[in-house]
Amino acid sequence: MANRINLNATSYHGAGAIAEIANEAKAHGFKKAFVCSDPDLIKFNVTSKVTDILTANGLDYELYSDIKPNPTIENVKHGVEAFKASGADYLIAIGGGSSMDTSKAIGIIIANPEFEDVRSLEGTAPTKNPCVPIIAVPTTAGTAAEVTINYVITDVERKRKFVCVDPHDMPIIAVVDPDMMSSMPKGLTASTGMDALTHAIEAYVSTLNSPFTDPLAIKAIEMVLDFLPASYNGSQDAREQMHYAQCLAGQAFSNALLGIVHSMAHKTGAAFSTGHIPHGCANAIYLPYVIKYNAHEPEAKRRYADIARRVGLGGTSEESQVNALCEKIKEFNRTLNIPSTLKEFGIDEAEFKSKVAEIAVNAVGDACTGSNPRSITPEQMEKLFVCTYYGTEVDF
Repeated sequence: MANRINLNATSYHGAGAIAEIANEAKAHGFKKAFVCSDPDLIKFNVTSKVTDILTANGLDYELYSDIKPNPTIENVKHGVEAFKASGADYLIAIGGGSSMDTSKAIGIIIANPEFEDVRSLEGTAPTKNPCVPIIAVPTTAGTAAEVTINYVITDVERKRKFVCVDPHDMPIIAVVDPDMMSSMPKGLTASTGMDALTHAIEAYVSTLNSPFTDPLAIKAIEMVLDFLPASYNGSQDAREQMHYAQCLAGQAFSNALLGIVHSMAHKTGAAFSTGHIPHGCANAIYLPYVIKYNAHEPEAKRRYADIARRVGLGGTSEESQVNALCEKIKEFNRTLNIPSTLKEFGIDEAEFKSKVAEIAVNAVGDACTGSNPRSITPEQMEKLFVCTYYGTEVDF
């Protein structure tokens, strides 16, 4: 079987990298940027670090700030109309996953208007044209949307999130500048950092792992384990390293794909009346339970054990190494003040029981499930969710 690798045409990394945006815009002959960034980044003068460069270089732009956390179908449709009215010919996405995902969906629909309903983009939609060119500038260390072919949209009507996987949405340029993430609050640092760790671990055990993605995944895991606690506590040097780690993890999972940790997170993020479960937080809760489930499959067990060995977690057998990996993840969650169960997060028990069967069916149908190293039925998925709610052992 042939394995596909998708990467940005150009990537920049390092302090001051955003200065290259003006050079690239001029080199490509772009006329006007549609700058997508959320209101908080604008308020705290993060977005202006980029727009000031555009202004200084005489580059025209329109600032679009109607970016919502967990962007919805309606958000995307509004953004499409705003882009059409702007006269722009390229996008600059500044922010975390929400800005990036909104930009990707806008760019895809502008170039492929037959998908303007948005829902039809779920999974691997057969788009024909590359999206409007995107220059992606991340401000968080986790989603890695700047280097991936994935984006996630929330369907409010059906109370679910859906993932879209499309090589046509890859940003042409990624600009990974640590100066753009210096103001991240601790909670966001924790959840996005665990998102990055989940990306790397799932990519390493995915059915589509390869010699091209394995080194990216392993290096990302090593860096997250080395630098996330210090990043959480405010070290700017550690935050810079986390910025690079999440990018490596993104390049790994964009090509090896993911697994059921993400399937579960996608389908519970918007499912409960208590409000959204932040994506990285959901991943962090589910990850050790999914490892225990997947480790019943011999090859997955071997690869989890390999991760534990490579990062020096000890253990003399595959069983003990897998356990050591799970304990390390749980230790990180405690250090980062992330709940260990859905119950601890605050999900109402009666609501959970009433919805878990349907959520399990939806999670099995998620685009990420197909590359999970162990198959799963709706009944098994429901049992797994129950374990994550109560914190019980996964023994099936």
